Amino acid sequence: SSQNFSEEFAEAARQLKKEAPRIQFGKIDVTHQHDLRKEFNIQAFPTVKFFVNGSRKDPIDCKGVRQASAFITWVKRRTGPSTVLINSTDQAEAIIKSDDLAVIGFFREPHNDSVEVFCETARDVPEMPFGMTASEDVCANYGIQKNTLVVFKKGEPVHNEVLEDGRQNKLGLAKLIKTFTLDLVTEYNIETSVKIFDVPVENHILLFTPMNSETFDGIYENYKSAAAEFRGKILFVLVDTDEPRNGRIFEYFRIRDIDVPAVRILNLTSDAKYKMPADEVTVENLKEFCQSYLNGKAKLHLSSEEIPEDWDKMPVKVLVGKNFNNIVF
Repeated sequence: SSQNFSEEFAEAARQLKKEAPRIQFGKIDVTHQHDLRKEFNIQAFPTVKFFVNGSRKDPIDCKGVRQASAFITWVKRRTGPSTVLINSTDQAEAIIKSDDLAVIGFFREPHNDSVEVFCETARDVPEMPFGMTASEDVCANYGIQKNTLVVFKKGEPVHNEVLEDGRQNKLGLAKLIKTFTLDLVTEYNIETSVKIFDVPVENHILLFTPMNSETFDGIYENYKSAAAEFRGKILFVLVDTDEPRNGRIFEYFRIRDIDVPAVRILNLTSDAKYKMPADEVTVENLKEFCQSYLNGKAKLHLSSEEIPEDWDKMPVKVLVGKNFNNIVF
């Protein structure tokens, strides 16, 4: 909530006042400041903008950062180096073990644009420590041959991404890294729903299934296999249809008991929904569905109410998704 964020923002301001007194903090209620709202195109609340070198042109947006600690890191990485330079394996291990998640960039050829992309990505992901190294010994210790970004979770490497010149962009890498704050498949509930929407991946796939059914284990394994392949592109969510508190999400997707297990893709930006054409939740069907969606080939799923019996009794006809095309066109 805005109130909660306001407190975190104030806490960050208090801490940074000691560490970086040159950084000033301000708060604006744009409900009364219409000119400022228009000038800076404020559409969502709360919005945080960082103004650099006294210029009011092109401030930097600070998106998705909710906690004081992450916000402090975000500001520090904007005003100083965004990663720690690693010269020894001990140093690397210290960073890897300092947090649940850590990211290390191993650079065998440090003079190319992937270093810049890596440092830019670090600025956008203040939730975890970033280190980089060009040390032959450190690279050899982790068996790294090429320029590679490695994500460590609880001290273990969970993802390697080879950084090729000009291939990656910082937004794509930031999204990919942030997905590791969630499990490979995240079960939807009150606690995780906030986290799910905080991860900046706009494509979500949802599996609706009863978790206590005999077939659940097999379906879940298939779902996890597909999730590993689309990490960073599509967020995999599991919805337990036996949980009464999930009722609102079934209504939103118009899922009925006879439909489950059901698989849907939701695009958060357009609110468009897609239904997996196949009924069987196999790895092949899931992969095919995800790939056709990413290629822009998936068919929009316009969920519809049943056609009312008396839809044409009155001068104004009652239209629902199922009879709209026939009657209108």
